[in-house]
Amino acid sequence: MAGVVSGANLGAVADPRLGDEVDYIGTTDEGRGGISHEIGAPDTHGHNTIYLDSSITFENYHYWAQRSREFEKHIQTDNVGLQGIGNMLIGRKPKVNPPKLEAAKVPADVASEGVVESNEKKAISNGENSGDSTSGSKDGWSHGVTESEWEMAQRATRTATWGSIFYLITTDILGPFNVPWAISQMGYGPGAALYTVFGILAYYSGMQLWKIFIGLDSTRYPMRNYGDVAFRIYGNWARVGVNFLQSFQFFLNVVLIIESSGQGLAQMAQGPSGNGFLCFIVAEVVFMLLGFILGQIRTLQRLSWLANIAIWLNVVVIIMTMVVVHQYPPNYAASLAAYNTPQGPIIKTANWPPGLTLFDRVNGLMNCVFAYGGATLFNELMAEMRRPYDFWKGFIYAEIFIYSVYLIMGMVVYSAQGQFAFNPAYQGIPNGAYRFQTLGNAVSFISALIAALLYGNIGIKVFYSAVCRDVFKMPPLDHKRGKLLWVAIVPIYWALAWILAAAIPQISNLTSFVGAACILQFSYTFPPILLVGYNCQKDAILPEEEFDPRTGVTTRVDSGWKRWMRGYKKKFAINTFDVLYSLAALATAGLGLYASGTGMHETFKATQLTPFTCKNPAG
Repeated sequence: MAGVVSGANLGAVADPRLGDEVDYIGTTDEGRGGISHEIGAPDTHGHNTIYLDSSITFENYHYWAQRSREFEKHIQTDNVGLQGIGNMLIGRKPKVNPPKLEAAKVPADVASEGVVESNEKKAISNGENSGDSTSGSKDGWSHGVTESEWEMAQRATRTATWGSIFYLITTDILGPFNVPWAISQMGYGPGAALYTVFGILAYYSGMQLWKIFIGLDSTRYPMRNYGDVAFRIYGNWARVGVNFLQSFQFFLNVVLIIESSGQGLAQMAQGPSGNGFLCFIVAEVVFMLLGFILGQIRTLQRLSWLANIAIWLNVVVIIMTMVVVHQYPPNYAASLAAYNTPQGPIIKTANWPPGLTLFDRVNGLMNCVFAYGGATLFNELMAEMRRPYDFWKGFIYAEIFIYSVYLIMGMVVYSAQGQFAFNPAYQGIPNGAYRFQTLGNAVSFISALIAALLYGNIGIKVFYSAVCRDVFKMPPLDHKRGKLLWVAIVPIYWALAWILAAAIPQISNLTSFVGAACILQFSYTFPPILLVGYNCQKDAILPEEEFDPRTGVTTRVDSGWKRWMRGYKKKFAINTFDVLYSLAALATAGLGLYASGTGMHETFKATQLTPFTCKNPAG
């Protein structure tokens, strides 16, 4: 979205263009997830809810997921795909219309799941029985509504189609400003090959998340985000770990935004003559103070158009950068300051560039990983779809488009600037083209302010929900004490982000660190190991075992490791491959962390950059 950071990193929790769910994070309405405002949301931080009830078995989730998928086959989505894209383009929230059904084709047992109209009055929230056989049972139907009311409300708010999913994935992941620098560390051949390989693997992992989602999500037990997937397969410890890592990633995204925006502001301050000056850490302080102000806005309702503005501003900068770099020489001063690259003839290589270490190449590779960081978005998007099964259509088209744009942008800029390619690319425009350099910086600065509003707001809410509420049992954000805590947390959060950004003025190495520590896990490490857990539990079900949907009781003949091993052996080859794939991704992450840390150390030794420096890394 802003500079080197794309909006995909928000997706694990909420895409602000899909509705107002983000405003409920950390509040008493956190479990609402888009359901009707006439229906109270369950307490997601309690101990007996449909979100955190560990007594609900895998068979229970899977049974209702199959029923939901069968029902969705008969939902018509004619003439809504392109309209949905149009609404997204202008930032308009999709109209909430009940799904159209081909009644004659809906089997009777499927229709009974939730399409029968009910005149039952809503049960009161003190536990009055609603009339459903599962009301008040251990399955969690104690939110004070009938089961049919809950399911109809869930379906009525699922409006996205695969066309709008294509738009959302494309625009959220699109942010190729670090690609030219990454290719400069790898050369034409290895760069294209690695972007291709990681693109294919990203597709493979995305389809794994899709398979898990359609196998466990239902209108009875809706899944909302990555943490829900981890919880249903491995338990609450996995959910807490995923949420904590997401909170850490959001924080690092804010750090990257502060750093790229500080570089841009300091560049703009130089003026067309190059005689102006603004201390780099002061420029970062300016942006941090703006973050203080923007961060106090707790509610993002009706601001989805801001996310769309940021996207289209980035498109302007992408096109401008590709044109201008072929009209002007590279920004030698920026490359020297940040990477200690001496001025000389532009060198482009088909193979690995000479003179670079393994750590340089791995850091380039981690920037490549950063480009495919959209897997955190997928569960949230599927949760908004009328027919989640259709997700693969929008996903595959989006992956092809993103891959093409990334390679075109990277190769065009690298062909013009060679070893002098800069990260972000628009700051590699020289001071001699000040008006274009300033256009890129000014537009990206506006985009960064928008991202600050979104990342800071959602990042703090996720941290508050996942850590402060879950672990320390702090009050909801819509309570008086919660509102006071919000006022106190915002400046602390942004101040810590500024400290880290000022302490490590190396955006490429920081990007590599974020890619290795966080994004690689969500895109490559977690999906295969989650699918292994899903396969083990699904394939361990024996013919004589049964699940009673009326009582929610599952009958099993065994449990524990014996059951898991039986399920693992059923698809031994593919499960083993996925385990090795996950371990290989984890090892790559370890190498990336080591390389980024080593790169930071070597950059401080080889350049004039120091922690809390006044010198602008962008020259």
